[in-house]
Amino acid sequence: MSEDEALQHLLLGEIEVVGRINASSNQALFVEVHFNGATLEGCLKTELGERPLWDFPDGLWRREVAAYELSRLMALDLIPETVARTNTEFGPASLQRWVPSTPEHYFTMRDDAAWATWFCEMAGFDFIANNTDRKSGHVLFDGQRPWGIDQGLCFAVEDKLRTVIWDFAGDPLPARLSEGIELLLNSNGEPLRTLISDEEVEATLERAAWLLEQGVLPTPDEDLEWPPYPWPLV
Repeated sequence: MSEDEALQHLLLGEIEVVGRINASSNQALFVEVHFNGATLEGCLKTELGERPLWDFPDGLWRREVAAYELSRLMALDLIPETVARTNTEFGPASLQRWVPSTPEHYFTMRDDAAWATWFCEMAGFDFIANNTDRKSGHVLFDGQRPWGIDQGLCFAVEDKLRTVIWDFAGDPLPARLSEGIELLLNSNGEPLRTLISDEEVEATLERAAWLLEQGVLPTPDEDLEWPPYPWPLV
């Protein structure tokens, strides 16, 4: 199934809840999405199931969709197809294509040279999106390639970057990441403005422009109020 076909399937399909994902802190649901005689597995994250946070407004599902739209806008292909669904039985939610993963995650894959460029792209993406929760287990491997999941805690205006992907700090930006930043800046972030605030979009553009000017991946700032690593690490 192509990306556009998967998006149409997720947008228009009938959602059948199979069960709750026990490891999820926000009652993420494992679902099957039925459309035109085909079934696609997905992950449904509803606003109704979110725990209130002091530093993020309600509606984390919008940030899941915005992260996918950012990856798509930058032509990076880092995140499984993710759409907004406002017509679920649980109210507004994000719906993401399910990644049938292996036991692999970032810490078991980071020394494999085959994925070094992908991890550099993800590190740059997480800096631009200001991801405050890139755990090792938020990188899945489907048997062929990695994917990034769980992007609900992104796009804050304040510096909140917390990630385990620091092994490539100081490395030059991959060409596709630099080109993706140019695409983002030329778009002025328009596709994101229906999902996050204008202030958050402007902060995203500023981080992208700064990263492009530096030309290398950032290094962790140990002097910030927030530690540069999430917890737990996996």
